Amino acid sequence: MEKRWIPGNDFTLLENGEEFFPRVFARIANARREVVVETFILFEDKVGLQLQEALIAAARRGAQVDITIDDWGSPDLSEHYLGALREAGVRVHSFNPGPRPFGLRPHLLRRMHRKIAVIDREVAFVGGINYSADHLADYGPEAKQDYAVEIHGPLVAEIHRFCHAALAEGQRYQREKRQWWRSRKQFRAAPDQLPAAGSAEAMFVVRDNRRHMNDIERHYRIAIRSAKKRIVIANAYFFPGYRFIRELKRAAKRGVDVRLILQGQPDMPFVKTAAGMLYHYLLRAGVRIYEYCERPLHGKVAVMDDEWCTVGSSNLDPMSLSFNLEANVIIRDRAFTQTLASNLEKLMCNACNQVTEQALGELKGWPLLQSFLAYHFTRYYPSWAQWLPRHVPRLLPAAPSVGKPVLPAFAGATKEKG
Repeated sequence: MEKRWIPGNDFTLLENGEEFFPRVFARIANARREVVVETFILFEDKVGLQLQEALIAAARRGAQVDITIDDWGSPDLSEHYLGALREAGVRVHSFNPGPRPFGLRPHLLRRMHRKIAVIDREVAFVGGINYSADHLADYGPEAKQDYAVEIHGPLVAEIHRFCHAALAEGQRYQREKRQWWRSRKQFRAAPDQLPAAGSAEAMFVVRDNRRHMNDIERHYRIAIRSAKKRIVIANAYFFPGYRFIRELKRAAKRGVDVRLILQGQPDMPFVKTAAGMLYHYLLRAGVRIYEYCERPLHGKVAVMDDEWCTVGSSNLDPMSLSFNLEANVIIRDRAFTQTLASNLEKLMCNACNQVTEQALGELKGWPLLQSFLAYHFTRYYPSWAQWLPRHVPRLLPAAPSVGKPVLPAFAGATKEKG
């Protein structure tokens, strides 16, 4: 079913953990009825401990509290951490838990990558920020640059319905069926609409492995085709499909100012090699490329013209576009779009290096072959991996990592893409 624009919403842009964590923790601290959180990464550092404290307090006040973590992204939580949550009545769900033969994690290519929070069905948060200290500037040079939004208005009801549906679907595999029926009953009983809180129209768009396999990418391509003046995409992992790249090229050829903000220092050297061919192709088409060099770029945002923008969890690479479970909000609002556009403009001016063909040099010989092989492997391995089962995701009670100690305040920041 085609997504529809939902009017009457208000959005606040939150940049990095300094703006995001105080807002979401304050909302949880005031929760009266319900807290639902989904996150890819939860570390047992100072941010994870703050979240734990807020969730425990909400549960002890009588709120129903559910948190879903990804088993791949959050593998090292201790029994002390999880036990304190469970003892307070927090329901902790682990996405795709299961045996790890020979220490391997077989669900690597089916990850719950969403970052969502809904509190009392009154406010929601969606973006790319995980609950870990590496999203704070005081973490040091490896602190991440990222974004989220705080949402008020009718869109919150749709996000709330989605979160409960995800819990109901995943919990069908639990032994205690009563939890699923209770959640489903509450989900059905909720009223359909919330009052208007602002003037922004918006959509909540997800990617899964069943009914919405390419929704996020499709909405990107629609916006690119419609753009008349500018396109600015800031994305940590940029290896979209050929149709996406072709739309960017066509936009640049018809006079649209197309700019990409990408990682200047990728955490995987293979990505830099593969990007060589992509950079040459886009630069020749008139696309301007900026490499963000101040901090590791983790953002997944875009602006098209004066009224369209998106913020979410989805990278533009094969993992996010073909495997991960993702969630973005797409916003149609002049004021908010200008806010995000101004932020990205400052990023380009103050913290990025513009890539030029002259600086890249000619790509030929062995470097050309390396780039060709790396790029096409990166582009096509999702189609080669389609034989992997597109299973219905399972949610089971989270289990601690055996023998793992509690992490200190700044530990736990792995190189895993989040």
